[in-house]
Amino acid sequence: MRTRVKICGITRLEDARLAVDAGADAIGLVFYAKSPRFVANEQAAEISRSIPAFVSRVALFKDAEKQMIESVLQQVEIDLIQFHGSESAGFCEQFERPYIKALGMKNAEHNMDYLQTSAENYRSAKALLLDAHAPGDAGGTGETFDWTSIGMVTKPIILAGGLTAENVKQAVNMVHPYAVDVSSGVESSPGIKDKAKVTAFMQQIEQVLL
Repeated sequence: MRTRVKICGITRLEDARLAVDAGADAIGLVFYAKSPRFVANEQAAEISRSIPAFVSRVALFKDAEKQMIESVLQQVEIDLIQFHGSESAGFCEQFERPYIKALGMKNAEHNMDYLQTSAENYRSAKALLLDAHAPGDAGGTGETFDWTSIGMVTKPIILAGGLTAENVKQAVNMVHPYAVDVSSGVESSPGIKDKAKVTAFMQQIEQVLL
C-alpha cells in the first residue's frame, strides 16, 4: 500500500505549490492562534484556492469554539478537519465534514489502551493521527514517540511527530501507517518549508515502495 503524505503548517502560497509539486496528498492549514504556523482566514483562503484537484485541504483546530470553526469553513475551502485537542466525537461530527482525530502519545503502557479506547470513541473519524505531544497539547514539537507502542488498531493510522527524511523510512517500515504527517521536519523555520527537505522527505517515502 502506498503511504500517503500530508505536509502541515502551510503558511505561504509558494510552500503550498512546493508541497503539491513534490507529490503531497494533502496540505494542512493551522487555525490555532498559539501555533507559530497559524494562518489567518484570508491567507488560508488564498492558499486553499491554489490547491489543484486530488490534493486534500485539511484544517487543524485545537479546542476551538464552534462559531470560530464555522467561520473558517465559510471562508476557506476545506475538505477535511483535523481536531487536535480534547474535542468529543459529538463535537467533531457536527460540521458536515469528514474529520480525523489527533491523539497525543506518551509511553507504551499508556498508548495501547488509549488507542483502543479512542478508536471506539471516535468511530466516525476517518483516521486517527498519532503525535508525540502530551494528550491535549499542541503538536509540531519535532519530537518522536515510541513507535513500537502502537499495537494493532482497526482504524487507519496517520503517523506524526518528529518525522524527517532521516527517519521516515524506518518509521513507515515499522508502523505501516496509512499516512504520515510532517511539519517541522521539512522546515527552515516554523511555518517556512524548505525545498531540499521536502524533496528528500518525499524521496524517502517513495523508496518504501521499492
